[in-house]
Amino acid sequence: MRFRPEQHLRRQGDFDHIRSAGRRFDCGAFTVFYAPRRPFPPPDPTAPPAAATEAPAPPGPARAGFVASRSAVGNAVARARAKRRLREGFRAHQTAFPPGIDFIFVARRSLNGLEHAALQERFSTLCRKLFPSRAA
Repeated sequence: MRFRPEQHLRRQGDFDHIRSAGRRFDCGAFTVFYAPRRPFPPPDPTAPPAAATEAPAPPGPARAGFVASRSAVGNAVARARAKRRLREGFRAHQTAFPPGIDFIFVARRSLNGLEHAALQERFSTLCRKLFPSRAA
């Protein structure tokens, strides 16, 4: 499956919300912060009421943001590689992440030293521990 544009976290406010209101899980080579998606701003009270037949929209797919700092990972090449590897891990396991949850993956220096299979195993372990009902 593809990592679609609507699955990317882009706004600083979303990152701030996840870090402040979310939970953290340490995976060794990376850390994951996760939180339920913020609801949209409340409707304008001066606007006419919405039709009572409108059902609430189902939550969108899980969204993710990737962080690799210079102090934690290294130069630009190492940071780009770390983020690319985290994106690939998320993409490969995206069906195990529940919809309506936002994630931030924070890379550490040891991430780039892991073999591909070891990194995929870390993502599998993460999914099994955080969301056992969804992990396959």
